[in-house]
Amino acid sequence: MLIARVVGSAVSTVKAGKLTGLKLLIVQEVTTSNELRSDRVPIVAVDTVGAGEGELVFVITGSSARYTDLTEGVPVDASIVAIVDSLEVGGKETFRKA
Repeated sequence: MLIARVVGSAVSTVKAGKLTGLKLLIVQEVTTSNELRSDRVPIVAVDTVGAGEGELVFVITGSSARYTDLTEGVPVDASIVAIVDSLEVGGKETFRKA
């Protein structure tokens, strides 16, 4: 599971039928200190939880991305499965949703 920030959205009018109606967001992996990882490229993920631009989210990739209620049997490789409220690392809070 990755920690990522929603940095944009993607719209596609022509796509595989099972993708119809699914919201596609662009996410960029972040560090546990909430800093964008410049060594990682942004990816497209299916939003299963109603995330919005700027939010910190958890993303599942690979075949596990097809194990949500919305993505079962859908050709996806990344799914947003949670919106992060806070992160604590080493006893210190590194992120808290405003």
